[in-house]
Amino acid sequence: MQLLILILKKVELMEDIIKQLAESGVKGGTILEGTGMAKALINMEDLPVFGMLRRILADEDKETCKLMMFVLKDDQVMTTRGAIKKVIGDLSIPNTGIMFSIPITYVEGLGE
Repeated sequence: MQLLILILKKVELMEDIIKQLAESGVKGGTILEGTGMAKALINMEDLPVFGMLRRILADEDKETCKLMMFVLKDDQVMTTRGAIKKVIGDLSIPNTGIMFSIPITYVEGLGE
């Protein structure tokens, strides 16, 4: 089994991704709100960030993201990745997202 994680920067695509995943047979996952490190840096008053840099970072997209996590059987991972990429497109484009998987050696509570 694997934990597939998608850090989605293009949050406006989340509903389309969920629909595509459902059509591909993915039955569940977890979605969390996320904040990028740049936003956290902006809010740190005691951090010696130059004024201009702080303004540039403040004008960014506020570094909001969605963290989508899926516990999948090994044979589901490629299908799920394909469904996500069908909606998102090329993940190498900046500010699109990051997707990776981690092997799971133990899982309990999936109800299977």
